[in-house]
Amino acid sequence: MSRLYEQYKKSVRDSLQKDLALKNVMMVPRLEKIVVNSGVGEATQNIKALDKVMEELAIVTGQKPTLRRARKSIAQFRLRAGMPVGATVTLRGVRMYEFLDRLISVVLPRIKDFRGISPRSFDGRGNYTLALKDQLVFPEIDYNKVDNQKGMAVTIVTSAKTDKAALALLKELGMPFR
Repeated sequence: MSRLYEQYKKSVRDSLQKDLALKNVMMVPRLEKIVVNSGVGEATQNIKALDKVMEELAIVTGQKPTLRRARKSIAQFRLRAGMPVGATVTLRGVRMYEFLDRLISVVLPRIKDFRGISPRSFDGRGNYTLALKDQLVFPEIDYNKVDNQKGMAVTIVTSAKTDKAALALLKELGMPFR
């Protein structure tokens, strides 16, 4: 069991039920999945860059990433349909809670000039997306083995129907909003 999941079951779920005035405990918002995505634009010329990104995503998440391919051809970017352009990992269950716990307690405080994350990055359906500019904020990645900085997007998918409910859930779990 993850520490964050235990916290959700013991205290977060009950306090959210009271705060959101929900009648049933099954109506309380919960985390469904976390998707970590990294696009590699230079993969069209250098396929080795994509291998490095996939290796780093596997180290950070503890799960093998899947290769993402281009859907359309774009001549200006020298991109053809079917060419590899990124990697993604979908985390669920225990790995999801462990990753979120590490993200909140270790990774976000390591960001330079960190003052909290923006509460305006919700999509209108209760999902939150956080963009990280550098993969070196994760302590698992060795600084000496990194050639250049690669960003990644972390999308937290919740069962909340509104952004307000999702914000309340993430605040209760410990996300450091501004």
